[in-house]
Amino acid sequence: MSLDQFTANWNYPTSVRSGIGRIHELADACKELGMTSPLMITDPGLASLPPVKNAFQICMNADLSCKLFTNIKGNPNGRNVADGVNAFKNGDHDGVIALGGGSALDAAKAIALMVGQKRSIWDFEDVGDNWLRVNAEGIAPIVAVPTTAGTGSEVGRASVITDEENYVKKIIFHPKMLPEIVILDAELTTGLPGKITAATGMDALSHNLEAYCSPFYHPMAQGIALEGIRLVKDFLPLAVTDGSDLEARSQMIVASSMGATAFQKGLGGMHALAHPLGALYDTHHGLLNAVLMPYVLKANREAIEGCITRLANYLQLEDGSFDGFLNWVLELRKTVGIPHSLSEIGIDTAQAEKVGVMATEDPSAGGNPITFTTSQYASIFTKAVNGDL
Repeated sequence: MSLDQFTANWNYPTSVRSGIGRIHELADACKELGMTSPLMITDPGLASLPPVKNAFQICMNADLSCKLFTNIKGNPNGRNVADGVNAFKNGDHDGVIALGGGSALDAAKAIALMVGQKRSIWDFEDVGDNWLRVNAEGIAPIVAVPTTAGTGSEVGRASVITDEENYVKKIIFHPKMLPEIVILDAELTTGLPGKITAATGMDALSHNLEAYCSPFYHPMAQGIALEGIRLVKDFLPLAVTDGSDLEARSQMIVASSMGATAFQKGLGGMHALAHPLGALYDTHHGLLNAVLMPYVLKANREAIEGCITRLANYLQLEDGSFDGFLNWVLELRKTVGIPHSLSEIGIDTAQAEKVGVMATEDPSAGGNPITFTTSQYASIFTKAVNGDL
């Protein structure tokens, strides 16, 4: 299959440039948005690796006065954003390049928002009409370049930022946080280790799957989610097994963007639990969703059995039933090396009641097919810790 099929431009939900080698258009994209001195924001672990070094050199060769900011945690927090804002202002920057995994993209979008604000970042939490408080003219332009295939943050209008003082993740939102130009170059993902490929790929699956199961009405998102799930089914195992497989990598980076486009329809219990667990235990978001997935699916069974049966048949599973789909999820997790229980990644039940409360308060809970109570979320969490499916 020719890789040329992955080279295309589209405008949903923003301007996307897809294809192998398109990172070479980075400087041109910055200039289109009026940048002369962009701040490149990336994960600290990527800073010395070829994807960042090459992207930085592309900007320098084009006479862009580019500098690097890498002070970002795996679960970015308010302090990381504040430090990024200081770096932006002290360096007289006029735009942001968000390059990296979901952490870097979320932090970069939040920094681009906050460089033009006088309020606290928490005043822009995605609650009610808080977004109207934003000085929209102060938001810096953003070019986004993902190097993982998971969060899809490059096509999102929000960032998940940890309030480190209260140990809670908050969604910071404004429509202009959506990057104006996205570069999807799957070649940048080929260096990802298998474990990260698996965890981020399962995150993409969780986005598409929760959007698909959300009870809200959004037929376009529903269709995108359906096809996104198929791409994960067909290509995640290949991407994990052979990280140099450019077709698998290309399909997965698109599936990731599809998931984030689809979840405007809603998320659900996986994310309602993963967000507090990430804040409390500082654990990889995609891995949490991957472990939680079958437990939340089973808890939602009575509300989603019909749509999951349709999904199982669309995926052409041998057993086109709810149980057949659940078994496929379990087999996929095993194939790509996802642990079966939260205890295997160092999480116990000591804070089960608190997790239950935080899950009901998380915005993602509103998109779950069933409105779970605090005790029900605590029960799902406990089963996930113990591996009791």
